[in-house]
Amino acid sequence: MKQAFFILIAMSLLSGLHAGNAPEERLQKAVDESLAAAARATTNADLTEKMRPIAQRNMSFSVMTRRAIGPGWKSFSTEQQARATQLFAELLIRRYTERFTIGEKPSVTYKPALTPAPGRMEIPTLFFYKGNRYEVIYRIEQSEDWRITDIVIEGVSFIANYRSQLNAQYQKGGAVAVLDALSQAVKNPG
Repeated sequence: MKQAFFILIAMSLLSGLHAGNAPEERLQKAVDESLAAAARATTNADLTEKMRPIAQRNMSFSVMTRRAIGPGWKSFSTEQQARATQLFAELLIRRYTERFTIGEKPSVTYKPALTPAPGRMEIPTLFFYKGNRYEVIYRIEQSEDWRITDIVIEGVSFIANYRSQLNAQYQKGGAVAVLDALSQAVKNPG
């Protein structure tokens, strides 16, 4: 019994996880924090402001943006990459928060996490919201202290969805076209 306890502690230390900071616990804390922010919000704009710091702490917008843009990312200048990341983060936060109905509280059930590769984890959940059930998988990676790198809702990946859209823009006009499309999407996130 003691051996198992020490092996567990050693594995936690070796993997860089500290008590209370396991990926599953971190995700649950982020979701709980998000739901609490939603409960305090009085408008969708208020919710967006409350959610922004939570999302920035828990999501790797740099990884998400790079993957959403795809191979064209390498041709972006450093400044264009920074601007694209900023716009993409704002777009995701606004789209996410505008889907909420103020006063409605979803419930969440967590399923056992999967580890498709070292340093990567998928945490499946079930959200019950406004009488509907949604399967949501959070893909998280250790590279940035176990941050979310994709969200798959009902089998549709945020990253894959945006990648098809942004790749089409890149093909039309390179980095400038992608930045213009992101700017327009932020102005009209609906």
